Amino acid sequence: MFIGLDLGTSGLKALLMNDTGAVVAETSAPLIVERPHSGWSEQDPQSWITATLSTLSALGQKADLSGVTGIGLSGHMHGAVCLDANGTVLRPAILWNDTRSVNEAADMDATHPWRAISGNIVFPGFTAPKLEWMRRNEPDLFARTACILLPKDYLRYWLTGETVSEMSDAAGTSWLDVGARDWSPDLLAAAGLSVDHMPRLVEGSEPSGTLRPQAASELGLPSGIVVAGGGGDNAASAVGVGAVTLGQAFVSLGTSGVLFAVTAKFSPDPATAVHTFCHAVPNTWHQMGVILSATDALNWYANLVDEPAAFLTSALGNEVRTPGRAMFLPYLGGERTPHNDAQVRAAMIGITHDTDRAAGTQAVVEGVCFALKDNLNALMATGTRIDRLLAVGGGSLSDYWLSALASTLNLPIDRPVNGDFGGAFGAARLGQMAATGAGVEIAPPPPIAQSFDPNPNLTSAFEDAHQRYTAAYTAIKELS
Repeated sequence: MFIGLDLGTSGLKALLMNDTGAVVAETSAPLIVERPHSGWSEQDPQSWITATLSTLSALGQKADLSGVTGIGLSGHMHGAVCLDANGTVLRPAILWNDTRSVNEAADMDATHPWRAISGNIVFPGFTAPKLEWMRRNEPDLFARTACILLPKDYLRYWLTGETVSEMSDAAGTSWLDVGARDWSPDLLAAAGLSVDHMPRLVEGSEPSGTLRPQAASELGLPSGIVVAGGGGDNAASAVGVGAVTLGQAFVSLGTSGVLFAVTAKFSPDPATAVHTFCHAVPNTWHQMGVILSATDALNWYANLVDEPAAFLTSALGNEVRTPGRAMFLPYLGGERTPHNDAQVRAAMIGITHDTDRAAGTQAVVEGVCFALKDNLNALMATGTRIDRLLAVGGGSLSDYWLSALASTLNLPIDRPVNGDFGGAFGAARLGQMAATGAGVEIAPPPPIAQSFDPNPNLTSAFEDAHQRYTAAYTAIKELS
């Protein structure tokens, strides 16, 4: 038996998987994001421990956990958890969607060959500029920082007592030499840090430590359970959907949106704002386009019109419509790929007297599709080719959304059978690999329940609408 823990922004999920890869039980606990200032996004790391205790207690009420031999970890990337020399947390964790370090990121990106070594732009959401912000604005805390952990790795620290990270999550810090799969002393020195501030690195499918007795007692688990390296949320999700070998790709319609393609080598092109990261399995990399608001955009609109998000998309029906005149640009908190623009903000344009709730929903759905089209174009500019996609995340439950996305991208999109194939499931698979020595053969793609093909009668209309969308970004950029 194997447990996967997925530390999300709004909740922690625990999943129990048996030796054949079937999900036995799952539970979750909510988490709260604190926003003390505009653009800030923080969490108390202790809340992650509390959520872990809660979810494991609930999981133990659903299934016998005495046979668990491996635990895998997944978590939101780029966060900064700063510990002093005694292992005490110095301040709330700064999260991935925090944009306070926009100036620090721009300065770093322009003054040192960060892109050449890390393979990526220094984005404001990445970890390194967060520490640079601390150095400039909280110098006392920066000076006391002895170790910097990513969110899921702080959870590992509590579970095992070990300060360890793994390649996929570390690749999103801007401190990793992504091609060499190791910390870069040069990049760390440029940030006023050293390798001594960094956790030890392992592959995601390797053991990182074992469950310490006190944590085991509090969680109701046997001590000595192997804890895998795990993965950043998207890399772990890729393991969950079986995207572990060259040519496989998926699209995630979660809080953020992701277009993920597996590559066999390190092939960066930072100017496209595509992320080039290590995968959670050895000798494998991936490219990833990221938009900051996918279902987050729909949830914002649902709150605005006071209707459940699922009702809004189901009310559109299943037959894709010609793109409407109303257009939504989903930049609620800035955008990453392809614009690297932390300052731009969302807009709805082309509104007329007959723009009703359904037209607004359609505009939001289409806006996310057009943003992902930008991502596809950026990935293709690097030489990556995608033939079809597997869809995951809450938005993938909408037939309309997947049909519209297929016509926007001009690619067939597959939706798997009902089940959880996300970060927690991928983490459990990585836990199994670490505990048993198994490889990617235990991570096949799931069976497909339904496929969505591009509508040939609408692809040109979606292409025209995307051109208007691209022009609209240019128009609102200065206004933001």
